[in-house]
Amino acid sequence: MELFLHWFDLLGIAVFAASGTLAAWRKQMDGFGVIVLATVTAVGGGTIRDVILDVPVIWLSNNSYFYAIFIAAGATILLVRKRLTIPNNAFQIADAIGLAFFVIMGAQKALDHGTSAFVAIMMGAMSGVCGGMIRDVLCREIPLVFRGELYAVTCIFGGLVYTSMLAAGVGSATAMISGMLACLLLRLAAIRWHLTIPVFGRSGKIEK
Repeated sequence: MELFLHWFDLLGIAVFAASGTLAAWRKQMDGFGVIVLATVTAVGGGTIRDVILDVPVIWLSNNSYFYAIFIAAGATILLVRKRLTIPNNAFQIADAIGLAFFVIMGAQKALDHGTSAFVAIMMGAMSGVCGGMIRDVLCREIPLVFRGELYAVTCIFGGLVYTSMLAAGVGSATAMISGMLACLLLRLAAIRWHLTIPVFGRSGKIEK
């Protein structure tokens, strides 16, 4: 099971690194910018989660995470340089896949360290959104979590599905895959149909 979780973790790292690389490509950054953006997107959320949980930050003692980042970034660069057709929503789709992996892995790690299900859901959401927040700030954009289609809500939903299935006695692997699919499908649906949580509407203006 531990090996299974490790490979899931690496896959999430790789997908988020790819989304960071695509963000660097959109901003026409140089090679250093690509590596920085790919790295902070991939490990930023997990690092903040581990610091809050007061546990060792995993990439400090395991170089495989950096190998996954470099391979994913390199492969994404090659695809872009080959001038293959890159769909307009490729960045959002890559981000959604990484989000699904990180939310559940973050929640699972929190549960392993004795937190409640509620805290685990919050830690999962933090794992998913914080790396992307750092990426977007470095790109001088409003983070995805604060604008556009449902984002943090999908993280909470995925974590809720995962923890609820565990509480119901469902096997860990089945609960993880179900939680990931719940998060991913809701996020993709939000992208496809522009699902949002409107608060202020579009007609309001601030008077001077």
